[in-house]
Amino acid sequence: MDLSNLKPARGSVKREKRIGRGEGSGHGGTSTRGHKGAKSRSGYSKKVGFEGGQMPLQRRVPKSGFKNINRVEYKGINLSTLEALASKLKTDRIDFQTLLTAGFINKNSLVKILGNGTLTQKLEVHAHAFSKSAQAAIEANKGTAVKL
Repeated sequence: MDLSNLKPARGSVKREKRIGRGEGSGHGGTSTRGHKGAKSRSGYSKKVGFEGGQMPLQRRVPKSGFKNINRVEYKGINLSTLEALASKLKTDRIDFQTLLTAGFINKNSLVKILGNGTLTQKLEVHAHAFSKSAQAAIEANKGTAVKL
């Protein structure tokens, strides 16, 4: 006998009660659903945010703010990230495809290079937008910042 073939004693483990399988189960009749009401009926599914007929929170709280439909959302990549990626891949060219395969962006992203961190190597960076500090840092190392 070892630990790999231990089992509980025969008859010590009882089955879960099967609900709605006759009076003999102890859960017949209403099958633990109570009497009447939506939850007692078949096909019931509670809507998200439903509060039993009370005015839901998302409708009680007033709307606020403004959502600009013309907003352009960029995925920000810092210079420190570019530095680490370039040294890891041993390359001097960082473009959209490089960032995509490295997992920093998805195929629908617009990329903006931000100036956080330091850059020590000469890089050719291709992106949709650059912050002024990032562009200055890239050009200070004799690199090029190419807008897509």
